[in-house]
Amino acid sequence: MSHAFYTVGHSTHPLGEFFGLLAGAGIETLVDVRSIPRSRTNPQFNRETLPDALSDEHIGYVHLADLGGRRGKPRGSAPSPNGYWTHPAFRNYADYAMSAAFQQALAELLELGHQQTCAIMCSEAVWWRCHRRIIADYLLERGETVLHIMNAGRIEPAKMTPGAQQQPDGTLRYPPG
Repeated sequence: MSHAFYTVGHSTHPLGEFFGLLAGAGIETLVDVRSIPRSRTNPQFNRETLPDALSDEHIGYVHLADLGGRRGKPRGSAPSPNGYWTHPAFRNYADYAMSAAFQQALAELLELGHQQTCAIMCSEAVWWRCHRRIIADYLLERGETVLHIMNAGRIEPAKMTPGAQQQPDGTLRYPPG
């Protein structure tokens, strides 16, 4: 049975408030999609402590580093086919999402999400300023339901980014508009 996928940003939430957001959506496993799973300003979300705190709430924790953001552009690489994204961070991540490493991690996420209700988490509070939106596009392209947890009692359905174009190999391209 397939479950909806959720996205959430930990932002500056106190743990109790954050756990309330997860519980309100029925989250069984939190999938950390941060490249570096720690925060100087919000250490309650560090990988060293978060899994134990989640366990106390009966929520599992998985870190999928290969879905992490903050991807640079390799020197000497070809021009990006993802010119829809004007911000380099999104363009670089869209380029990275075409890689085998991303596709393998996405397959792991899909397998997990077909077994239990998952939320993919990064630090950014809102999905439209986070690489979670590109992960959401890939899930939507595969026919999955994706919902963004905004705050207590407010969940928004994800919509495919207007510039996304499915490729025969299962990747997405975001050509310039």
